[in-house]
Amino acid sequence: MLKRDFFARSVHEVAPDLIGATLLVDGVGGRIVEVEAYDQEDPASHGHRGRTARNAAMFGPPGHAYVYRSYGIHWCLNLVCREEGIPEAVLIRALKPTSGLGLQRRRRGVEQVRALCSGPGKLCQALGITGEHDGLALDVPPFDLEERGDVPEIVTGPRIGITRAKDLRWRYGEAGSPFLSRALRPA
Repeated sequence: MLKRDFFARSVHEVAPDLIGATLLVDGVGGRIVEVEAYDQEDPASHGHRGRTARNAAMFGPPGHAYVYRSYGIHWCLNLVCREEGIPEAVLIRALKPTSGLGLQRRRRGVEQVRALCSGPGKLCQALGITGEHDGLALDVPPFDLEERGDVPEIVTGPRIGITRAKDLRWRYGEAGSPFLSRALRPA
């Protein structure tokens, strides 16, 4: 199991190390295949302009969830990094679903496995993640984060759905995975 100290380092170290890890929430989830990094200097980061009630969890401590609503519609899960007070987090963009597929299908209303967790809002819906998970520790239930066994080939690309710093290649994905939210090609 990944412990909180795993996250107590730069988001740029943690993000690629999460590719291939397993994320479960109450036993439902799968293999992480795509993430995006957001650091303290990043103008696209929720923490860039300072602490608010909405983004407080992003300021730490590390190894906790930062969950927010995107456009008032979809929940998004971020894993908080660095030391307390420095807003860095990894957005979980996509999973290869492996556990609780029946429940994921019911929650999402789709049958195709590829469509269950191929985007941050989709995976939160499939795993039942809501604002109630904001601020919770990642190394105790309902979360279960298991380290990867093998190190997959990782490719990078620009982040998705942002207007600031959009060309930074801080999106990491498992090369060739059909479960990515959007294809990633080697640079």
